[in-house]
Amino acid sequence: MAVAAAAASSSSSLFPKYPCLSRNSPRLPQSLRFSSTIRAVTLQPVKSERNQTLELEGDLFSCPICYEPLIRKGPTGLTLGAIYRSGFKCRKCDKTYSSKDNYLDLTVISGLKDYTEVKPASTELFRSPFVSFLYERGWRQNFNRSGFPGPDEEFKMAQEYFKSAQGGLLVDVSCGSGLFSRKFAKSGTYSGVVALDFSENMLRQCYDFIKQDNTILTSNLALVRADVCRLPFASGFVDAVHAGAALHCWPSPSNAVAEISRILRSGGVFVGTTFLRYTSSTSLTGRVLRERILQNYNYLTEEEIEDLCTSCGLTNYTSKVQQSFIMFAAQKP
Repeated sequence: MAVAAAAASSSSSLFPKYPCLSRNSPRLPQSLRFSSTIRAVTLQPVKSERNQTLELEGDLFSCPICYEPLIRKGPTGLTLGAIYRSGFKCRKCDKTYSSKDNYLDLTVISGLKDYTEVKPASTELFRSPFVSFLYERGWRQNFNRSGFPGPDEEFKMAQEYFKSAQGGLLVDVSCGSGLFSRKFAKSGTYSGVVALDFSENMLRQCYDFIKQDNTILTSNLALVRADVCRLPFASGFVDAVHAGAALHCWPSPSNAVAEISRILRSGGVFVGTTFLRYTSSTSLTGRVLRERILQNYNYLTEEEIEDLCTSCGLTNYTSKVQQSFIMFAAQKP
């Protein structure tokens, strides 16, 4: 999710044809150094100590307070119907969680009657019914002005990075209206897909889209409301995490990436896209202007995103940049 128009950049940068090379690698001849074609590369496969086939009948979710596995009462499986008809309870802190409006609420504030919490404007904007309705009806289409190649191409690029996670559990954090969650579920690549967002209205919109597609209505696709800084999964449980156009909307990108690193298994992959604050080719005037325009969001630079991922324990970082668009990927060692 993002503000597209504000992130448009007058300058564009081409990304490396050989993205696995680091900045410290020997300089290549100019003819080999750059390419204007968007291409994804596969991260190095790392053997997992657990079976790639996810056991969906077991303790899938964990308490967002203490991270203990939740006891489930109801039908098994990860389908919308099974999750909706199930009740969940933490075996340690005794807190209960249930579904509402066809999504499972696994936030810390779930079930509270008197306490209310207001998030930063960048988060609250996407809780609006109006923005949730418009997201796939014109809002997201504007991202191409900032260099985003489009959902179909972005999905193909992400799938290349996720090759080592095939057959496992994929969590689409900050999924919005489920644009990519539905693509991941329909691909049949994963044993389960969890579409996760903090916005109740985005999850409702996601459900409305799912109802219109019989091919995924009964697939292992669950809708979960959760905070990206308090993910309801046990440590080392998830095979792949996707965050499309999301990082700049998070109140604390560092806490969010640390949580993503925590839930990834060894060899698990994190792939994200976002708008860059500016690139190496942005003029000084352009940088100052963008700093002022984008101050309400956490737009980072290429260097900051890599630093953030590596500082949270992720390795094999690689990225592609086109104008203000960046797709980055990193792996849990």
